[in-house]
Amino acid sequence: MKRVAKDDFVEGFVAHHNHGSVDYTSVDNGHVHQCLDVTSPPIQTEDGSHIHYTEGYVLYEDGHTHYYKAYSGPAIPVVNGMHVHYYDFYTSEANHHRHHVKGVDQPAPGTK
Repeated sequence: MKRVAKDDFVEGFVAHHNHGSVDYTSVDNGHVHQCLDVTSPPIQTEDGSHIHYTEGYVLYEDGHTHYYKAYSGPAIPVVNGMHVHYYDFYTSEANHHRHHVKGVDQPAPGTK
């Protein structure tokens, strides 16, 4: 079995990979939180693509934190045999507010 490194360009599906992301939440109640995330391994979908599950806490800010659970969108092929996923979710409520998080994660090998 050929070993695939994080920067290798691969056509098709790579079974054992995950994605990282660094993002900020929306501004709510006068502040933001940083969201540092690493997804689960891929979950194959019926159409031959895949999604990822993630859960965690945004970084402590303004005296509190928020929890989140989310699934990514399907794989989006980008240049050179890599792909990304779009995510769009809300955190749990704390101190009478919640935050919106959306964006694209870091590229990983594979086009599906």
